[in-house]
Amino acid sequence: MHTPSGRFQPSTRLCLSISDFHPKSFNPAWEVSTILLGLQSFMTSDEMTTGSINGSDAERRRFAATSKWWNSTGGGSTKKEIPGVSGSNAKGVGNVKAGDGGQKFRKEWGELDEENWRWMKEHRVDPKTGVVVPDPNAPVSCAPGADALRRRPAGSGVGGGNATDAVVEGAQQAAEVGGNWFANHKMLTALAVLFAYTVIARILKV
Repeated sequence: MHTPSGRFQPSTRLCLSISDFHPKSFNPAWEVSTILLGLQSFMTSDEMTTGSINGSDAERRRFAATSKWWNSTGGGSTKKEIPGVSGSNAKGVGNVKAGDGGQKFRKEWGELDEENWRWMKEHRVDPKTGVVVPDPNAPVSCAPGADALRRRPAGSGVGGGNATDAVVEGAQQAAEVGGNWFANHKMLTALAVLFAYTVIARILKV
C-alpha cells in the first residue's frame, strides 16, 4: 500500500496469511475476490501485524480526503502546476519531496490521474502542498457570521487537516460573532427582556 491510509505503513510489506510473508499458508484455490475480502476485513479491523498501524478515525478520514492529491502528485513532489493555484507558501502536512511526482500512478491509472487533476483544479488544491488556496475573485459577504463559516484555519483542508475540522471551527467562530453582539449589548438585552415581561404581565392581569 503506497498511499497513506492510517491503517498500513506506506510502501511496507504486510505480514498476512495471504502475503509472501507466509508462503506456506497461501492457498492457490483462493480467488482474487477472496483475497480482496480478506484485505478489506483487515483494513476495517484493529488487528495489528507487521506493516500495520492503528490510526485514529480522524487521521483515517484526513488521509482518505487527501488520497487524490497524494496519488497524483507523489505526496507533493510533482513539478506540474495549476494556474492561479500553484505557488502557495503554505506547507502541506505529510509533504514528500523525494516522491516520484505521481509518475507510477499516472502510468498505471492514467484516466484516474486525469480525474484527480480535474478535481484538484476545481477545488483549488495546490499540487505542492495539498492546501486549498482561496479564490481571490470569490465574492465577499458582508455578514461576519458567513465570513467566519467560510474561513478555513491554516493547514486545513486537503493535506492539512480534514474539512470537518474547518467547518467545526468556522461554526464556532460564527457562534462567537453572534455571542459577541449580546455581550456588547447587555443593557439593551436586559431592557428588552424587562419590557417583554412587563407587557406579558399586564396582558395576563387583564
